[in-house]
Parts: sequence; structure tokens; C-alpha cells
Amino acid sequence: MNKEIWGFIDSGEGSPSFNMALDEALLDWHSKGEIPPIIRFYGWNPATLSIGYFQKVEKEIDLEKVKEHHLGFVRRPTGGRGVLHDQELTYSVIVTEEHPDMPKTVTEAYRVISEGILKGFQLLGLDAYFAVPKTAEERDSLKNPRSAVCFDAPSWYELVVEGRKVAGSAQTRQKGVILQHGSILLDIDEDKLFSLFKYPNERVKERMQKAFSNKAVAINDISSRKIEVEEAKRAFKEGFEQGLNIELKPFVLSAEQLDYVHKLARERYESDEWNFKR
Repeated sequence: MNKEIWGFIDSGEGSPSFNMALDEALLDWHSKGEIPPIIRFYGWNPATLSIGYFQKVEKEIDLEKVKEHHLGFVRRPTGGRGVLHDQELTYSVIVTEEHPDMPKTVTEAYRVISEGILKGFQLLGLDAYFAVPKTAEERDSLKNPRSAVCFDAPSWYELVVEGRKVAGSAQTRQKGVILQHGSILLDIDEDKLFSLFKYPNERVKERMQKAFSNKAVAINDISSRKIEVEEAKRAFKEGFEQGLNIELKPFVLSAEQLDYVHKLARERYESDEWNFKR
């Protein structure tokens, strides 16, 4: 039986504003039926702190530290908490809510899409599985996260290796289209990450960082060998093909489409109104 063909984009390292604008543009074009469903891989130049759509910058983020580390800064169109995009592979999936294989609920659609990431980890030789909160207390903690840091706790169907979170993802639904994007950590600088957020005092910060170390981990901290980004791309591309039972064909943006993305990046994702509005 022929597999459904989806588009594949490896857009390389982009600026924070370009990365978010391209995800939004792909969602927009797919909603109009102009492009097929898309899997996209990308990186960040410079390394960037992205915050969730609903986060309050003033309350949660230490912007002086963001500048000190020469990081980019951008608000995502998706929810969730702060993510330091540094030594990682970032992915996005754009697919209509009406797709026959996409469940109606966010949580179940998340599980279906994340099947591709699960397979990618397995292809890299890691024993990954989905975290499912078992107790009422665990489920409540998902609704009321204590920390502004994304990788602080596994959510429903988050990917876990040896009990620790290895990928963080967020999803939005607009114009009848699902956009899910997320980070697959290759390496992590915990001190840098934890310097970017505000805490009531140093003791709270230390406690949270210690808890984080027990809950989150990067691929190269648990892999028996060092995995570079190109190998990760190959594994996760094949993982998405296996996990979603699709075939990925390269999708190239036209000059006109690229112009639109750059315009959206300038007008929205580089604007203070968007990034600092809440």
C-alpha cells in the first residue's frame, strides 16, 4: 500500500524570528491547502531562549542574563514554558486537524505525532517510552507547573529515557491546523539555563536546578557514544516516517514564500509588542 507523502524541510540554523515565522507561515499555507503536511527540522543562530505564548516576561525571565549570554529571545505561538534552544535538534509538525490519523483531543494527537520522535530515539539506540502521569497528584502538577522551565517535568505522553525527560514539545491549533514543535536535547548547560529565570531566592533556584537534574536529561548524557546533530536528523527523519507511516519528500520554499516569512519575522516576531506583551 502506498504511503502518504508529506513534505520535509531542513531549514538549518535560523534566527529566532525566522524560525517562529516559518512555523506560522507553514500552518497558514497548510490551512489554505497550498502545501502538504510538513515535518521540519531546524536549529538556532544565535542560541535562543523561547518562551510560551502565555508567559509573563517581567515576572519570570531575567533579561539581563539573556543579554549577558548573547542569546536570542522570542515568544512562541504555542504554550508551555521557557526553553533554551542551544545544543539541540528542533522539530515542527504541521498537519490538518481533519487528517484521518489525527485524534480530536490535543493529548491523543500529541501522542500520535510524538510516535515519530519515540521511534527516532529508538533508532539512536535509546530505550525511550511515553510518560503517563499515574497519580492524581502527578496529573494536578501538570495543570499547575511550579517552574518557568519547560523541561522541569514530564507532561502527558512526554518522552522519557531512564525516567528522565528527553524531549519537550508544545502544540497549538489554529485555522483547523495542528502545529506541534519541540526540542530534542543533544547536550545541555544547566547552569546557563537556570541563570535565565527569576526566583524568590538563591535557595529556591538551587532546589529547582537539583530537581531538574533528576527529571531531565540530554541524549549525550545517556548515550554510549556522542551523537551529532546530523546523525540525530537522520534518525528522527526515519523515526517520523516509521512512526506516522508516511514518506517524507524534500519541500522547497519559493522565493515568494521566503519573502513572506521574512516579512512576518520582522513585523511580528521581532516586535517588542509580541515578545513582551504579557
